[in-house]
Amino acid sequence: MDSIREMDSSNSENASLNVGNNNGITISAALGSSSSPSSSSSSSSRYENQKRRDWNTFGQYLKNHRPPLSLSRCSGAHVLEFLRYLDQFGKTKVHTPICPFYGHPNPPAPCPCPLRQAWGSLDALIGRLRAAFEENGGKPEANPFGARAVRLYLREVRDLQSKARGISYEKKKRKRPPPTQQQQHQQFPTLPPPPGAS
Repeated sequence: MDSIREMDSSNSENASLNVGNNNGITISAALGSSSSPSSSSSSSSRYENQKRRDWNTFGQYLKNHRPPLSLSRCSGAHVLEFLRYLDQFGKTKVHTPICPFYGHPNPPAPCPCPLRQAWGSLDALIGRLRAAFEENGGKPEANPFGARAVRLYLREVRDLQSKARGISYEKKKRKRPPPTQQQQHQQFPTLPPPPGAS
């Protein structure tokens, strides 16, 4: 695991935005932000730029963790701690079960329910960090972003937010074009009549 390249928080390409300081932990870079690409990496895609910013943000989190944490010692539990930490910077209203707007997608009035990171943002973030971990020398089987606990946490967040916000997060089914006559015959070939049936 020592072959994993540690994150460099002094990276000059990192377009950072200070999103908060809590218990001595300062996170640089905003999740899901669409800031303009840096001039030196204009050939990189938006996805690659965001992945690099997310990777640097997680590296900054590890560096400021008390006690400081190396990437090689990072586990799924640390990833969960990071995701819970990020919730304080969320912009998605998640109604509590006692809120009169619980389960309403468009509440008619404000309420005191907490703002959280949206499930879709967390899911995309974990996908980018999972890819970045392996691109930086991490072994797929040791990837903390792919840990079972992280997958279960994301599922729990999805289900909770779906109920609280009255929104379905079901996967969209792809519409397939209707089969042609030839495809129908291939799927259901005509069978010869059974013997003795004349």
